[in-house]
Amino acid sequence: MRTSRTIAMLAATMLAAGTLTACGGSGSSGSSGSGSSSGVLNIGMPNGAQSDNNNPFLSSSAANSLGYRNVIYEPLVMTNIVQPTEAGTPWLATAWQWSGNYTKLVLTIRNGVTWSDGQPLTAADVAYTFNLLKSNAALNQFAIKFGTIASSGNTVTLTFASSQFVYQTHILNQFIVPEHIWSKISNPETNAISDPVGSGPFTLSTFSDNTATLVRRSSYWQALPAVKTLHYTSYSSNTTQTTALTDGTADWSFVFIPNPAVTYTAKDPTNLKLWFPAVLGDHGLWLNTTIAPFNNATLRVAMNDVINRQAIVATGEDGYFYPEVTSNTGIPTPAGTSFIGSQFTGNTTDVSASTAKSLLSSAPGFSYSGSTLEYQGKPVTIQLADPAGWSDYDTDLTLIQNELGTIGINASVSQPNANTWTTNVADGDFQGVLHWTNSGATPYDIYDTIFDTSESAAIGSTATGDFGRFNDPAAMTALQQYTSASTDAERTSALNTLENIETTQMPFIPIMAANAGGEYSTKNWTNWPSATNPYAPAQPTLINSLQIILDLKPASGS
Repeated sequence: MRTSRTIAMLAATMLAAGTLTACGGSGSSGSSGSGSSSGVLNIGMPNGAQSDNNNPFLSSSAANSLGYRNVIYEPLVMTNIVQPTEAGTPWLATAWQWSGNYTKLVLTIRNGVTWSDGQPLTAADVAYTFNLLKSNAALNQFAIKFGTIASSGNTVTLTFASSQFVYQTHILNQFIVPEHIWSKISNPETNAISDPVGSGPFTLSTFSDNTATLVRRSSYWQALPAVKTLHYTSYSSNTTQTTALTDGTADWSFVFIPNPAVTYTAKDPTNLKLWFPAVLGDHGLWLNTTIAPFNNATLRVAMNDVINRQAIVATGEDGYFYPEVTSNTGIPTPAGTSFIGSQFTGNTTDVSASTAKSLLSSAPGFSYSGSTLEYQGKPVTIQLADPAGWSDYDTDLTLIQNELGTIGINASVSQPNANTWTTNVADGDFQGVLHWTNSGATPYDIYDTIFDTSESAAIGSTATGDFGRFNDPAAMTALQQYTSASTDAERTSALNTLENIETTQMPFIPIMAANAGGEYSTKNWTNWPSATNPYAPAQPTLINSLQIILDLKPASGS
């Protein structure tokens, strides 16, 4: 599942769309129990067969793919991407204090928290977790340059070589792992974890290739949730996941549903709900800039000029899932309107094949042989990729394939399984892929994902950002200026530089804005987040899923 999240979904962290499927696993195992009377909450994702891997640091692990990592491992601070300007909620940290223009952080760690194996959670565990990130580049998703990391009593002090203004939320959202377990793991970057130990209110009970069941702990540092059992099912496609929602097998999901007014909410107008708030992040076409001719900015700009975002959103995203990005800066509006420089306000994503052809006809190395675009005498071809079963992405790429044909590019579409696709994106094993950027409180997260070469890697090695392997020193300088700026004016100047590079070189073609939405049923459980109660994003794979589960209340009469 893609989250707002980074290939992290990294999660992530993973702000994170039409959803995954993979080979094998019917996803038809059904729910475990039924309704709030049994204390069961059924959560589904259309992510196909899963492997028994619960490493919280790996975006491809079942714990991340289905979202149950977030009820096992807890963050220091719980923040809300839907309302990014609000102060975070203290979680494992009861207080935090930044100083020195965000180069020093002092955390006060909550007393009385225990790991699920009964050992106490201490400040030493927090320090160990950050040292784990510091010493393992593959785990350090945002390439944060840690300085000293020390614990004393119930406090942890971290220093950094430069301002962490743009990373402050990521640092505070970091989940914590127990030192007494992880210090014995030989390779935290790759090891599968079959029996995860965390501080959250649930523990893993059973696992199969398409189901995971978690049970409530007997004690927890907060009030125990009303939910006693979490039953996660990985369905084989968007269609089977949607059926599970409408027939009551699943209570909660994040899945693309075509024509939801007819195929979803109409099935039970009283209880079937969806909420998809937009956030500052993008979905778009990543081009591998190490491969000619896609290392040519003129070609990339011309490709951008023929992509019809209105048609993609209306047809592929059914008009609701991801809103259209209308600025060539890639900054979603209206959420990001105030960030767009005045010189770019008119630089909109208008469709013009004639403009694109004019650019290409005058560009060195490009020519037309009839209607076929050629580069250095050879037809320009591109293979586009998305995971099989992501029905919205499937449609989006088909539309893009046809649109590229209007300027003579022969595009094809491949659909590997989700795990292969995720690996290929990180390893740079693609020509073009539809994928997302990180999301955040400012457009910095978008541009950092696109431009930050410190998150990149050689082809064949795992990257956590800059998936297209684009390398522009001016972009790196602007990113660094933004992160180290001490005034808003300095940040605006750096942001304008990044906007100029994106609009003139287009290493990533922005198409749609990200969301942090989800579908849920109020038949068995109530107090879900909504437009009128936006206490958390509604996506079950984000860290806030724990907050939602803690807040859910049994529906009366269920």
